[in-house]
Amino acid sequence: MEDTVKNKVLEVADLLDEHQAENVLVLDVAETSGWTDFFIICTVRSSGHLKGLLRILKGHLGVGLMGNKSLRLPKNNLKQGWVLIDCSDFVIHLMDKETREFFELEKLWFKAELIYSSKLS
Repeated sequence: MEDTVKNKVLEVADLLDEHQAENVLVLDVAETSGWTDFFIICTVRSSGHLKGLLRILKGHLGVGLMGNKSLRLPKNNLKQGWVLIDCSDFVIHLMDKETREFFELEKLWFKAELIYSSKLS
């Protein structure tokens, strides 16, 4: 099962990278988190970019990747700098540059294995 989830996560990371999300990272947090297996973290350039990525993710995650689970996307907090999408086995963090630099999730979850980086691909 984990390989299937990992493949889904990598597919989403590639999708974000293809649509100009910046510094896309995937962390395997299964050993350090009791509630999810992977984090996808990326930086968005603007609120318009964020809205576009949310539409793309809804289309992609709603068709096949999530199975029969329905995906609810946030509507009211698009200007707060950070949108989190909980897909159960993985969590997508869409952050503006300032928020990402402030919270530094990569450093907070430093024990997690880096399994994807758009800078390396």
